[in-house]
Amino acid sequence: MQPRIFRYDRLVKSEDLNHHRTLFAGRCAEWFVEAGFIAVASVLPAGNIVCLKIHGLTFTKPLKPGDIACFESKIVYIGTSSIKVYVALRENDQDAPVVEGFITFVHVDDAGKTQPHGLILELTNPEDIALSEIAAKLR
Repeated sequence: MQPRIFRYDRLVKSEDLNHHRTLFAGRCAEWFVEAGFIAVASVLPAGNIVCLKIHGLTFTKPLKPGDIACFESKIVYIGTSSIKVYVALRENDQDAPVVEGFITFVHVDDAGKTQPHGLILELTNPEDIALSEIAAKLR
């Protein structure tokens, strides 16, 4: 399997804001995980995927009402039962990420017990290889 980029855009609305009138971090985390989940659900049944951990969610700039939160996600590392996804959020589709990080998902059976997924990731792009090396070190 080759890494594939998934795009997920959200309009920042008044109900998404904190007391500073910028995007609430909790709402961003929700969208961040959802963007990562979409990448994993493209290769595994959605009912057998659980989020284990968010690795980093550092904001470099606030988002305001009317901004478009443009998420890009892709699978960059595969373990026996785990999958790590890189997610980047860009404001209004600009180049520099406002937020970026990794999410670990786990493949489970119907009883919620981890099970091997049988996926193999083929990396050829130097950027994907670099992201995979970072993801491999995350615990």
